[in-house]
Amino acid sequence: MQTVRDNKWLLYRLNEIWDRYFPEIKESNPVVIKFGRYSKYRLGSIRLDRKVNLSLITITGMFKNLQIPQAVVDHTIAHELVHYTHGFSSQRQRLLRYPHAGGVVKREMEERGLGHLYQAYRDWIKEYQKLLRTAQNG
Repeated sequence: MQTVRDNKWLLYRLNEIWDRYFPEIKESNPVVIKFGRYSKYRLGSIRLDRKVNLSLITITGMFKNLQIPQAVVDHTIAHELVHYTHGFSSQRQRLLRYPHAGGVVKREMEERGLGHLYQAYRDWIKEYQKLLRTAQNG
């Protein structure tokens, strides 16, 4: 049974998702992943540090909580990998003008067999938004 979510665990999840669902995507530049500060609204991000040619995926520290479903964390990692694949925050050729144009992230995830993670995220986010509204009102 898993007892801790740390940066080593995140790297393991990244590698598992990449190997299974993005096997044809080669690293155009190194990719690292880490937990960032606790954020309620920004769950993940990817940015390219051009000085050292490194893509950094940052996942909200909120996801260290074992009560957050692993599928939600995996969805967030896969979402950022889609951006990397499409040339956002990576050295890969940019495929689109905007990173979320026309639902491209959802479509790419479904085509790669990640629809179950997308659905797990959608289910979780509905409940999470209810909690946020309750906290704001009460």
